[in-house]
Amino acid sequence: MRTTLHPWSLPMRLRFRGLTVREGVLLRVDGPEGETGWGEWSPFAEYGAEEAAAWLRCAREAAAGEWPAPLRESVPVNATVPAIEAERARALVAASGCRTAKVKVAEPGQDLDADADRVAAVRDALGPEGHVRIDANGAWSVDDARDALARLDRAAGGLEYAEQPCATVEDLAALRRRTSVRIAADESIRRAADPYRVRDLEAADVAVLKVQPLGGVAACLRVAEDIGLPVVVSSAVESSIGLAAGVALAAALPELPHACGLGTATLLARDLLDPALVPVDGALRVLPAPAPGAAALAAAEADPDRATWWRARHDEVAAVLDGRALVR
Repeated sequence: MRTTLHPWSLPMRLRFRGLTVREGVLLRVDGPEGETGWGEWSPFAEYGAEEAAAWLRCAREAAAGEWPAPLRESVPVNATVPAIEAERARALVAASGCRTAKVKVAEPGQDLDADADRVAAVRDALGPEGHVRIDANGAWSVDDARDALARLDRAAGGLEYAEQPCATVEDLAALRRRTSVRIAADESIRRAADPYRVRDLEAADVAVLKVQPLGGVAACLRVAEDIGLPVVVSSAVESSIGLAAGVALAAALPELPHACGLGTATLLARDLLDPALVPVDGALRVLPAPAPGAAALAAAEADPDRATWWRARHDEVAAVLDGRALVR
């Protein structure tokens, strides 16, 4: 089999996670009988080779067509609300068609008043039957998180849960005993040497799983089975090719009690699929073998310097994943 790399770059509609451009590589694998599979590899630029190796394992799994059979045809998703002003947040959620929204809070340079206004606007857009969840990306201490969650829970008229309010598993466990708001763990699972410490310390009520950081659909299914918590599948702000792997995971889970955080293609100004994998009536369809359109792939082609950087990075990470020395 032959593997071809296609480095890409896509502009974003809104700044998210400090990014205005999302970059990565599509792996195209051509089989001996002419079949072709595609997988996305898009680790963030600051991640080292060891961490990025799990993302590459996921891309290889996708390109090889090794996803399990789906148990459902579509997956419910939440709207994702960046740290924007309240009125823009209200409009974004109202237009999304989703009944659940995840609101970014604790953004550097913003205060709790802005967070509370944003959360209240999202509740207004969803109505009383919708679900509001927040994501602090580990920004708070235990004391600050306790106080902030009390304020934001009131603003939301009841939060579904708070995702990664503190950075460490120990702090999540301490906070969970001091708040009535349910706690979800994200970074404490996907960036941890031992993802099961969340379970062992009873540090969370919900496990957020991201398919690239955890090494693919099969690896995530094992974590979901072993961790013993309700699972929410979320994105790493991928293109629709990468999102399809997350949808494949969500579609294969025996139970899916919460909407998933996979509706993030709307954050991109362009995509690698046409049409993009965006929510319709609050859900995403399952795509068993996504492939980019030729025109979309050409429009997203990375500039030569970035393409060279991504190819070199791929070679370094592939050497780590395959346990071999990198020959330069």
